[in-house]
Amino acid sequence: MGVTNRIQIDFLPRFAEYFIEGAFGLTPPAWVWGWRMQVDRVRFTMSQRRIQFTSFLIAAAFISAAGCARADSEALRIFQDEPGIKYPGRFTFVRIEYDSEGGYQEAFYDYDDRTWMRWETDYPEADQNFLYRLNELTVLNPNPKSEAMRLTDPRLSDHPLIYMCDVGWMDLSKDEIKALREYLNLGGFLWVDDFWGDAEWDTLASTMEDVLPDVAWKPIDAEHPILNIVFQLAECPQIPARDFAEVGFSYDPPDIHRKPAGGDRGVNTVNFRGWFHEDGTLMAIATHNTDIGDGWEREAEGELFFEKYSTRAYALGINVVVYALTH
Repeated sequence: MGVTNRIQIDFLPRFAEYFIEGAFGLTPPAWVWGWRMQVDRVRFTMSQRRIQFTSFLIAAAFISAAGCARADSEALRIFQDEPGIKYPGRFTFVRIEYDSEGGYQEAFYDYDDRTWMRWETDYPEADQNFLYRLNELTVLNPNPKSEAMRLTDPRLSDHPLIYMCDVGWMDLSKDEIKALREYLNLGGFLWVDDFWGDAEWDTLASTMEDVLPDVAWKPIDAEHPILNIVFQLAECPQIPARDFAEVGFSYDPPDIHRKPAGGDRGVNTVNFRGWFHEDGTLMAIATHNTDIGDGWEREAEGELFFEKYSTRAYALGINVVVYALTH
């Protein structure tokens, strides 16, 4: 099901209303919400290619509920149906395809009357919804079509940010590890989301030791710019899968994730961690024990989920993209 059927059509006024009330630990803005950042020149160099954004302006202007135009299904359809423009100067959301070890309920699983590989959890609705909101809430003008590609795809270096999810059983080849190392060392940015518990963290940590043997992960503190570059987030939000939120869980139960998960203590606290360049800027982040992608995918599937989780998921997503494009 596409974005036109699974999105809150009155998102903007409600988004403004919730944040104006000071919900979710965000700092409420004044009468007209606004955050503007003008970067005279932002350059991203990869594979001897320099992508230059001159006078790059990203704005997220949120007006009070009374003054905000409502999105409708036709507007969503028009955005989604716009032909994708595949050149590096327009931001494209790239999801990484990867292989996983194991069999059923490990490398793949059944849900919603279909079989899913781990890399495609929440795909494509999460990516589509996020791109629509990124277009709606900023002037970034993203490519409306997300891309899925392997780490060894030569096009990878055209894209400043890549996203991976549900990596608890991930098994990268030597070529993929080398390709990811080169991508990050050339200035690319990696976001890993939606994996839970001790064993799944160990899978990513071990992989990243192979990718960046001289770079250890560190916690990302609450004062880091990635949490306040657009929205003033007090912390990385914890987003449970919608099915668990509906029955009162604020986190995914440990028994549905790779074992040993560490029990409730292994999943009930978000770990927001990063790998840093020598100059202190982030090159990779992990949102562990949270499912930001489900916050995007499921925004229209229940008032409580939307109000409590989707809004924060979009706020973090926009922060991450803006940080990746400007550092």
